[in-house]
Amino acid sequence: MTRIVVTGAAGFIGSNIIKGLNQRGLTDIIAVDDMTQGDKFRNLADLHIADYIDADVFYDDYAAGALGQVEAVFHEGACSDTMELNGKYMMQNNYATSVQLYQACQKRGSRLLYASSAATYGGSDTFREDPAFEHPLNVYGYSKLLFDQRMRRECGLEFQRAFAGKTMQVVGFRYFNVYGPREQHKGRMASVAFHQFNQFRAEGKVKLFGEYGGYAAGSQMRDFVFIDDVVAVNLWFFDHPGISGIYNLGTGRAQPFNDVATSVVNTLRQHKGESALSREDMVSQGLLEYVAFPDALRGKYQCYTQADLRALQATGCDHTFADVQTGVAAYVDWLAQQG
Repeated sequence: MTRIVVTGAAGFIGSNIIKGLNQRGLTDIIAVDDMTQGDKFRNLADLHIADYIDADVFYDDYAAGALGQVEAVFHEGACSDTMELNGKYMMQNNYATSVQLYQACQKRGSRLLYASSAATYGGSDTFREDPAFEHPLNVYGYSKLLFDQRMRRECGLEFQRAFAGKTMQVVGFRYFNVYGPREQHKGRMASVAFHQFNQFRAEGKVKLFGEYGGYAAGSQMRDFVFIDDVVAVNLWFFDHPGISGIYNLGTGRAQPFNDVATSVVNTLRQHKGESALSREDMVSQGLLEYVAFPDALRGKYQCYTQADLRALQATGCDHTFADVQTGVAAYVDWLAQQG
């Protein structure tokens, strides 16, 4: 049986990867996490795993060979709070731990598929996997970038799109703005779709940032990617062990925050048998409201992101990504079913 490790297993992306593996009949899965935040158990309760190991002991145990033969490690465990200012904690948690895991994977003959981030681009206006465009705005983005740089060096990658000289697969995924089921524990770091769903149910309206950065109210644009698509691409690389590298994982399609808000509102209106409204109608009826851009985010906010997918597509991965309207509607349907 194929044994797989998923770190950050009780988190958003980790738990969805386990769900995707389960749907393939794969259950010999070792889930690794820190369950200090106890309500994260809900993300694992309906999944099938073979064992759970606390993150504090996993890395040393795995390096020592205590877990037997592991085919692949999906490394999603990290501090994902982009507002975290403790750089010592961030670098230990996101960089040093990942280096230890990489070295253990090479020693143990395991493939490593890991979470990088679009935060590595920071203030750049070009989102291509090239050092010329990597300008992180915070220590979170830097912690992710430094590990990517380490993998480029360790695996013989200069600026090419494929690692050379290593037998075990190493793939880094630069996630853009991921949204979807199983993110409820993330608090302020949950997606805008999640927050807008709850805000509309509580207040009867959705609030968006007003004009900022040369963009009209609600028109700042991000590459919003549905979690099911993230899982599908992870599993595509799992199926292609000969392909390594660092790849963007977004839709390649920037859409404004207004699109997310109108999709949330119209899907919830549909649940009540009400007709869809235009953005202008939502504003005039008080269902969509714009608030002043917060001073705390000025100079630290990406007004535009859009994944360049040419490197991903060059591998032969031709996955079709959901647009905001499709993905958010599916997500709101799921959230509504949760009660």
